[in-house]
Amino acid sequence: MCNLYRMTKGTAEVAKLFEVEPDLAANYAAEVYPGYPGLVMANGRAQSMSWGFPLVLKGKQGQPLKPKPVTNARDDKLQTGFWRDSFVHRRCLIPVTQWAEPQGAAGQMTRSWYSLPDREVIAVAGLWRSTAEWGPCYTMVMADSSPQMAQVHDRMPVILEPGEWDQWVSGSADDVLALVRTWPGPLIADHTADRWVTGRP
Repeated sequence: MCNLYRMTKGTAEVAKLFEVEPDLAANYAAEVYPGYPGLVMANGRAQSMSWGFPLVLKGKQGQPLKPKPVTNARDDKLQTGFWRDSFVHRRCLIPVTQWAEPQGAAGQMTRSWYSLPDREVIAVAGLWRSTAEWGPCYTMVMADSSPQMAQVHDRMPVILEPGEWDQWVSGSADDVLALVRTWPGPLIADHTADRWVTGRP
């Protein structure tokens, strides 16, 4: 599952690409981590939201714990309770420059970055909703991995072609299910020596 990605373009530039209005006050870092803000195309606007739906947890004594951000929605779970309302009513586009997966043994994992060879900004299928905990939040939709990255992880983000963007956002839930599939095209893989946790060699 993806728990780190890059978005290195500015809000105005991305809004122009997706033909939406920019929220020029949108705040996000070039590297986006769970629970932090990222740029999202929703309701005809490029805006920042927190990455991850809050999962409310309880301790052994039933006491409420800090919510956990759930950053990925599996394709086979989209019509189950946790995701269904957002999948039916609130789909969005997530602009991504590259996404990362950890590779290697526990405690020694490094970052493997993936991108497409023919475009600087990738549109990833997403869901969003408003929450009491963190305000507007979003999550990425995931499908089975391409064979080109299956040795690193068995899931990858659902990538949409430009001609599919409007359909994903405004089509019916039944209509967009066909868009939730493994990316069939080539990927660029950058297997770095950077540690997963620190980002440094």
